[in-house]
Amino acid sequence: MIALDLTGRAPIYEQICIGISEMIAKGVLKENDKLPGARTLAKDLGLNPNTVAKAYSRMELEGIIYSVAGKGCFVAKQKGSIERKLLEEFSDRARAALNAGVSAETLRERIDKLAAESEKDKIGSEGTNNDRN
Repeated sequence: MIALDLTGRAPIYEQICIGISEMIAKGVLKENDKLPGARTLAKDLGLNPNTVAKAYSRMELEGIIYSVAGKGCFVAKQKGSIERKLLEEFSDRARAALNAGVSAETLRERIDKLAAESEKDKIGSEGTNNDRN
């Protein structure tokens, strides 16, 4: 599910783009997987369908997804675009943090913490999958 920060500075449609991009990068969504319809996702997230439609339109322009008339939106074949987009967004936000006075050491510590949490999450989810087999 996509986590949204309704009080944050990032526009909601961008948060949807980032959320879907992250799911693709993590392998949760794979090439040719069908995305929920804009109305369905909007209802699930408690948003206006136009917000989701704007996110889908932007992702289609960036080559992250493609649409088929009458069928819906699907995950496009990724050519490194997701990773590149996420790294660009990371760079923009890290630069903003540095410009606002956050130290490089603080950012490094945060990255290390996030990496450790991510690794812990991977191990936890692998254990869950093994329990099912």
